[in-house]
Amino acid sequence: MELTERYSAVDRLLHRLAFGTADMQVELSGLEDLIYRKSLAGTPVNRPVFITALPRAGTTLFLQLISALEEFASHSYRDMPFVLLPMLWNSFSRGFRQDAAPIERAHGDGMLVDFDSAEAFEEMLWKVKWPEHYESDRIVPWRACDDPEPSEALASHMRKVIRLRQRRQEVVPRYLSKNNCNIARTEYLRRCWPEAVIIVPVREPVQHAASLLRQHRRFLDLHAGDGFAREYMQGIGHFDFGANFRAIDFDGWLSTARHTDPLTLGFWLEYWVAAYGSLDVRATTLRLLPYDHFCADPDAGLRWLAAVLEVIDCHSLTTEPGAIRIARPHPVDLTSVAPPILTRASEIYRALLQRSELNPTIA
Repeated sequence: MELTERYSAVDRLLHRLAFGTADMQVELSGLEDLIYRKSLAGTPVNRPVFITALPRAGTTLFLQLISALEEFASHSYRDMPFVLLPMLWNSFSRGFRQDAAPIERAHGDGMLVDFDSAEAFEEMLWKVKWPEHYESDRIVPWRACDDPEPSEALASHMRKVIRLRQRRQEVVPRYLSKNNCNIARTEYLRRCWPEAVIIVPVREPVQHAASLLRQHRRFLDLHAGDGFAREYMQGIGHFDFGANFRAIDFDGWLSTARHTDPLTLGFWLEYWVAAYGSLDVRATTLRLLPYDHFCADPDAGLRWLAAVLEVIDCHSLTTEPGAIRIARPHPVDLTSVAPPILTRASEIYRALLQRSELNPTIA
């Protein structure tokens, strides 16, 4: 069961209104800035943390672990549906908020969410500010030299999320983002926030591609049977799977792909190669996190994560290994995959592991 299944007819109407007025909300955000200028004036955006990868690499797990610390601030389901006016919506909705027991999210992966769970919604702002990157069948990656003006709108938005999530006056949290599409913007994010920490989980490519394929099929079924679920995911910029799927066109790979059908394993493995092969692993702000190694030794993984984030209360993060489970490997038929793709995926994976501080060697 997904949270959206609990939405009443009024809730769904409100979401459709919000999705249909995103441009207007961005324009009104200037009014929000003015109304809350005193509160926001003392709210800096320092050392933001961006968690990004292709989906199914553990990004939600890391978001949940980190967002539990009071020194980080992230979006939550409470910010829906008027995500682009978070402070105004928070003031307006406070009197009729719902509570709900945690339930498994639509991915069917055992991750539980409720209305207070952290989630990725900033893609709605990226869509409005950079519509030219969202073509009908693909998403065009960002370049480091792209116009920085839209990032100013994002910085203002980040400041509002920080202010809303601040628990104690003496602790100003750092903005925390989990956004899979940010893997297409790592160079741009580094240019805008040189002090940012960009965490990129890396998962073994064959198992990762197989998981992507399973989720794509799952969401095709979900969207076929639930029109609102499709509208919801399109509205929040969730183009990862299903009827809304748009692949990120890293280095123009879609024009030369050997595998072009998203219902095949070869497509997702080639997508993995394009995505992770495009990363500039020399960047010091890019921290590669081997997902399988992390899950196999969560104590060491959490200590590494705490050090990378330079968290104030290291103990509160490193006592959470019980929430971490090793992903169960599935048998995968590779006979339909072009051998050069398998070879290239293995090469990239080995190179990424060797670059990671958490797992510097691989047998």
